[in-house]
Amino acid sequence: MQVILHAGVHFTDEGRLLKGLQRNADLLRAAGTVVPGPSRYRQLLSEAAHQLAGGTAAPEAREVLLDGLLDEDEGGVSRIVLSHPNFFSVPRLAMQGGLPYRKAEERIGILKTLFAGDRLEVFLGLRDPAAFLQAAFREGDYPGFDAFLDGATPEDFRWSHLIERLRAAHPDVAVTCWCNEDTPIIWGQILREVAGLDPNRKIKGAFDLLHEIMDPEGMKRFRAYLHQHPTINERQKRRVMVAFLDKYALDEEIEEELDLPGLDEARVAAMSAAYEEDAWQIERIPGVSFIAP
Repeated sequence: MQVILHAGVHFTDEGRLLKGLQRNADLLRAAGTVVPGPSRYRQLLSEAAHQLAGGTAAPEAREVLLDGLLDEDEGGVSRIVLSHPNFFSVPRLAMQGGLPYRKAEERIGILKTLFAGDRLEVFLGLRDPAAFLQAAFREGDYPGFDAFLDGATPEDFRWSHLIERLRAAHPDVAVTCWCNEDTPIIWGQILREVAGLDPNRKIKGAFDLLHEIMDPEGMKRFRAYLHQHPTINERQKRRVMVAFLDKYALDEEIEEELDLPGLDEARVAAMSAAYEEDAWQIERIPGVSFIAP
């Protein structure tokens, strides 16, 4: 069985992935993919992570876990999708030890133990470090930003370091990443990749996130364009989306005010530029699939 873990990162998804997949439950079920409700496993996985740290799971752990996750016979299931943004850490502790998600490798190891014999894949949506650090800092009760960073330097923050750590510790676990800022354009592909569907398979909700950031008139014209050009492929659709966003994007939905203590506009801009370079580096890490527009 393939076990898909969508592990965040924090402040990128807000439950949309599960909602999008559940809209296509019948299609996924026919393909052997199951998407359990998060209330059935998030607390269970978190508790297991604490109990199994440094230990081993009972021989029947996998069967017990699957009994709680599946309504049907395991024999008809080839892929199960789990989404747990707090599996690596809660937001306020995301920089504990001066590293992003310092327990990520350990937590992946625990999941491999729980699903011994299955093939695990990890999916991660990434976010501009300045925006991520600001949101995570505000989740905690720290005396200052430096206390939250726990020795880290904001300008040195790289998501590629986290991905490289995961690949070094678990070379048998494939990783798929994307930049959250691109999500409205690539949402359909993200849903299909997580679900294990053909890249060109039609799926409900592929334009849901685009709808959130585009003027209604723009969405109306975009859908009309697709209706008039039913044979265009996914890459062409993305170019069309970008063109319509250039004209109809809702600025208030895509612009974010950043106010990090001690970081002026120039330092924040430098972090964003480094993020773009970092995405390029992540694309080239062996064992990593990167979804780009």
